[in-house]
Amino acid sequence: MNEAIVKNIFSALPTTPQKDELFETILENEHIKLERIITTGQITPQGQWYDQAQDEWVMLLQGEASILFEEGEEVHLKSGDYILIKAHQKHQVSKVSSQEVCVWLAVSFYTSLE
Repeated sequence: MNEAIVKNIFSALPTTPQKDELFETILENEHIKLERIITTGQITPQGQWYDQAQDEWVMLLQGEASILFEEGEEVHLKSGDYILIKAHQKHQVSKVSSQEVCVWLAVSFYTSLE
């Protein structure tokens, strides 16, 4: 018999600021990766950019944050907002909530299965 595993996306959230973001892989195979990301005030260091080989769909489940794209566009997110970041679209997390832990759900995937 296959037993269901039940977890809560909001369980075990830190109550104090952490040194680094916390990444928890929920599901992963050769085509897709599903992660829970916990941010407690961390932003991308000045001058650094994320440049991922795969597309990434990200939903902010809790908190507020901003994502800055290399072209200059800044997108502000609040709880429930989501965004699709295309592969190699350079971006950084420029702002996050200072009063509330940010909980992200991220799905990384390749558009084509070459």
